[in-house]
Amino acid sequence: MFLVFFVMGFGDAVGTLVGFVTKEFDLPLSLAGLLPFFGLLAFGLFSVPIGVLSAKKGKKFVLLIFLTIALIGVLIPVISINRYYFVLIAIFLVGLGMTGLQVAGNPGMRDVSAPGMYSRNLTFAQFIKSLGSITAPYIVPIIVVVMGLGWQNIFVVYAGVIAFCIALVIPLELEKPVISPDAPVTSIKSSFLMLKNPFVLLMVLGIFLYVGAEVGLNSWIAIYLNRMFGLDIESLATLGIGFFLTTLVIGRMVGAIVLNFLPPKKFFIISSIMGLVGLIGMFVPSQTVVIISILICGLGFGNIFPLIFSILIDKIPEKSNELSGLMVMAIVGGAIIPGIMGVIADWSIRVSFLIPAAIFIYLVFLSIYTWKYIKDPEIK
Repeated sequence: MFLVFFVMGFGDAVGTLVGFVTKEFDLPLSLAGLLPFFGLLAFGLFSVPIGVLSAKKGKKFVLLIFLTIALIGVLIPVISINRYYFVLIAIFLVGLGMTGLQVAGNPGMRDVSAPGMYSRNLTFAQFIKSLGSITAPYIVPIIVVVMGLGWQNIFVVYAGVIAFCIALVIPLELEKPVISPDAPVTSIKSSFLMLKNPFVLLMVLGIFLYVGAEVGLNSWIAIYLNRMFGLDIESLATLGIGFFLTTLVIGRMVGAIVLNFLPPKKFFIISSIMGLVGLIGMFVPSQTVVIISILICGLGFGNIFPLIFSILIDKIPEKSNELSGLMVMAIVGGAIIPGIMGVIADWSIRVSFLIPAAIFIYLVFLSIYTWKYIKDPEIK
């Protein structure tokens, strides 16, 4: 299961390939920008249907099907890459594969976890996913510069890892769906009807907003440091992204340790407050304070996604597949919130950072509400 999460990280590596694809096909930036769009498109379109499929056929079935789809996607550039649309098709298939892995993998981790250890294991799995995400920035230069091969050969590496993952998932034992003749039929409609539950709606909204805040911060940190303190956009300002991503990974690793001793609902409160403190620090007119605040943001942001996911699944485990579909669909917040920040940044980059700050105010209140709701589900 941890290897499945490592493979999930490959979907985050699309951004690294944009520069190579732009040069390869001499593309305008507008067309090159279709790569991340096609990578995220599947999350919005197919997450809920995949959740329904998982409820009917089982998580293992979904993992194998979508690992195979991802494998086909990474093999297309290996076979032929003489047309840009081949790359777009490949990235879409990889994105679709990653969508299926997210929908089945996140709740699937609960099936292989000891009682009470789901939040810890899912947090550590997100740490493993982060390692998958950062492979491309290191592997591509090795392939291109050191080995003297084409950048598309990174897909050969990915294909090998995915094929190995498929071999390991085949004997994996995951909980099989038990469908009672009297039980309501699981459908796309029934999945969306779960949003009538206020707790489910608030948690799914939390995922949407959190992913938007994370991608937004990652997208605009360099511009923020450049405009606020005059740091070179091509070197010093870009280091801010490295600080954030590094502490994000460290935060997930630390979270996996802390959750051995601290209940997820309490750690959710601590993490959301830490993220808010870091974002507030971004408004202090001191370069040193802002850099420290970026580090604090990474530590606070790192565990929000697995905490929301695991807390909701643990609360309603019998609907884990449908809930997973809804929450993975909410990842499209990463395509919407940064765009809104960008529009505002044209006027004021500082004001644009009020959006992630407002999001984390919401997450603080959500974490407190969650803590009270778990204790007393009658709370409205």
